[in-house]
Amino acid sequence: MGTRLARVEGVSSSTGKTIKIPVPGLGTAAYPFVASQTAKEAILNAIQLGYRHFDTAAVYQTEPVLGEAIAEALSLGLVKSRDELFVTSKLWCPDAHPHLVLPAIHKTLKNLGLEYLDLYLIHYPVSLEPGSYDIPVRKEHLLPMDLKSVWEAMEECQKLGLTKSIGVSNFTCKKIDMLLATAKIPPAVNQVEMNPLWQQNRLREFCERKGIIITAYSPLGAKGTPWGSDGVMECETLKQIAEAKGKTLAQVCLRWAYEQGVSVVVKSFNKERIKENMDIFDWELLPEELDKIDRIPQKRGCLSTDFVSEHHGPFKSLEELWDGEFSIVLDGARAGPDGFF
Repeated sequence: MGTRLARVEGVSSSTGKTIKIPVPGLGTAAYPFVASQTAKEAILNAIQLGYRHFDTAAVYQTEPVLGEAIAEALSLGLVKSRDELFVTSKLWCPDAHPHLVLPAIHKTLKNLGLEYLDLYLIHYPVSLEPGSYDIPVRKEHLLPMDLKSVWEAMEECQKLGLTKSIGVSNFTCKKIDMLLATAKIPPAVNQVEMNPLWQQNRLREFCERKGIIITAYSPLGAKGTPWGSDGVMECETLKQIAEAKGKTLAQVCLRWAYEQGVSVVVKSFNKERIKENMDIFDWELLPEELDKIDRIPQKRGCLSTDFVSEHHGPFKSLEELWDGEFSIVLDGARAGPDGFF
């Protein structure tokens, strides 16, 4: 099966329209956050190979190069129209204020050279002081988010046709419930860390009941980034399954995510790995292999401690930020966390 035919589908509970997200998606978050020619070349290569979902964010600083790559792909005839692509971007925390959401999405669209997004997400359930774009974030600038009013502004973005769908990222069950209590348009997607070492079973079941699609980020553990670890790529269980199947460990992780019925974004700017990451459709994991993956001890890799402060902002602890969803009790023992996107 080619990527053009692989879709994760969900039906919006507000409009009744089917949302189709191409799988896999190409992530563009490379730390340190900076636009590069390498990123543009990788995106063009991915389009040539059949990728149709591209994930960016204001904070990644890759919106302009993604826009340039899309324009070039259209001019070269690699895609016939913008409508063939699914573009996701995200509202960054200093713009997560009711009066700044519309200006932020207009800036994103200008950066991309597009008339609309397919999906616009609230990046984190926290705000920063307007204009505070420093990375790492300055904890003294952390602020509680006026979620009701910010979401109303997100709904306005959709009503104006600036984005086809809206959603959230890094939201727990509890925080989604808070949002749903006042939302007129429910979130279409929740983009969260998800991989065999952090399978998000509770959150996935919750979102399925609410009609919310999960998009998995860091499906390979984001090794080499401040928010990731080498746990996934060094997992012996996954290594054994990959060797037995004659596949790469990355392919096993991506196939596993696909079999869970979620959409997935995987970042790579390496031409061969971009190609390898597409080879997940003409084979499947055996029941016993899935059982082995189910038994991998669970712990969140991306703790996002930048958003936790005893003295500033809404979250004084990881418990408050993640509502307890950062480690799992396995065989009577709590798997402790190790520890931004």
